[in-house]
Amino acid sequence: MNAPTPAERLQAPPTLLSGAGYIESLRRLQPVVYVDGRRVESVADEPALRPGVQALAFTYDAALRPEWAPLMLARQSSTGRTVNRMLQLDESAADLLNKLEAVRVLCQETGCAQRYLAHDALAAIGQSAARVDDASSRGEYRARFAAYLEHVQAHDLSLGIAMTDAKGERSKRPHEQANADSYVHIVERTAKGVVISGTKAIVTGAPYMHELLVMPGRQMAEADADFALCCAVPIDAPGVTIVARPAGRPGEKLEHGAALFSRRYGQSTGVVMFDRVSVPWERVFLAGEWTHSGALTHDYATHHRQTCIAARAGFGDLLIGAGALMCEANGLDPGSTASLREPMVELIKIVEGFFACGVAASVYGTADPASGIFMPEPVFANIGKLLLATQIYDMHRLAHEVSGGLIVTLPGPDEDHNPATAARLADVLRANPAVPYDKRIEVARFVEDLTASYQGGWYSVISLHGGGSPAAMKQEIWRRYPLGNKVDLVESLLERGVLADDPARTITRNRQPGRCCDTGCAAPGQAVMVPLPGKPMN
Repeated sequence: MNAPTPAERLQAPPTLLSGAGYIESLRRLQPVVYVDGRRVESVADEPALRPGVQALAFTYDAALRPEWAPLMLARQSSTGRTVNRMLQLDESAADLLNKLEAVRVLCQETGCAQRYLAHDALAAIGQSAARVDDASSRGEYRARFAAYLEHVQAHDLSLGIAMTDAKGERSKRPHEQANADSYVHIVERTAKGVVISGTKAIVTGAPYMHELLVMPGRQMAEADADFALCCAVPIDAPGVTIVARPAGRPGEKLEHGAALFSRRYGQSTGVVMFDRVSVPWERVFLAGEWTHSGALTHDYATHHRQTCIAARAGFGDLLIGAGALMCEANGLDPGSTASLREPMVELIKIVEGFFACGVAASVYGTADPASGIFMPEPVFANIGKLLLATQIYDMHRLAHEVSGGLIVTLPGPDEDHNPATAARLADVLRANPAVPYDKRIEVARFVEDLTASYQGGWYSVISLHGGGSPAAMKQEIWRRYPLGNKVDLVESLLERGVLADDPARTITRNRQPGRCCDTGCAAPGQAVMVPLPGKPMN
């Protein structure tokens, strides 16, 4: 008998949901959700949210495709369960690499798969639970988190990350706010658990998640102890209200092809208000341990910034492909037209440049000492996220440059069905004889949808600020970069190395930790960045 293939070894167990199963699971929930000023009766059946629901559904179906199973599924050694990679705790550099590639593949289809935020939050909470327990010797948080992880993986849940608080007056700390509900906080402790109130302002995919992970968004001071909170809340828990944006492009004639991409996939974000929501102790992972709040925030940010790299690489792949198709539809070959080849190469350089930082962050990742969860190398993770955050506008510009002005000057889609103008437009606006008019305008409207529409603007802002602002990433790079090593190099050449021992010279304190090998700490024989059949690695 032949040995089983990697795909056969990772065949999905019955607990993994399909896309249809995920949508049906939403129908069993009754969250309080408002969109455009009206109460949504069924999130699963709401047209304004359908593109977001469909994006999440794709992540479920992708995990059930046998040829994608080695990439989209992973075995969690602590439970022995085969799980969706978006819910796995990384155990090696290979896991980090495969997660990176899986997210890129998902976002090549959806633009933004959204579900990967759960992966990043679970990793950070697992690290925090171990760290708090080691500091207190109680051991309760490890056990709570292990039980919750088992629950999430067993039911194949989607989790919304409620981290960014409304914040109120930015110059004041949480406990100084005139309205305490500017931050989510503990208002009461009981024998059964905690009661929480407050507001989280930017929760990705909030309406169509199963549960919310409430996490601190900053380092708290002792006076902010009640705001140092991490817990899991069902999406329809009493006291939870979600005020959400529509997903995709609302209010447009989608049936006529104006939004070729975002009528199918999109993302909703929501403001989530908690009004005396009861959370049992078994779902609480931080409750007043303010000294650990900053580390939890930092760990999540590092995981998430590395994952964002893959997400925007998938989006960049769409721009690269659309730009090349637009060149062809316009009757021009970038290979022989320098004015097109140079911007196309620049676009490729940007996308693969920041993705390479994600690969480096994986290869040089290390195991967290307390939990064993693998952590991306923070400098590479932050550099990659900073590059994509600031270059997303260049990506749009380059796509515009190679596509030409047709993407926004083309007559609207209603003209495609106007008997008085359609035939003549089809004749005069055709460029490449081998590409029919309708195919040319289809590509043009695709580029417009991704870069020069409501949805295009959304991609720009979410790339710039999602996972933290550029200022936060610059601060983290400066704090983590081993500048002292570089100073040592020069001082050794100048025969001045003795100055490095001067305690007053703080610039030399940050030195690079050791790196064990070229491939990082991957287990022997473990696949690194599993390729999909018939598909290049990127």
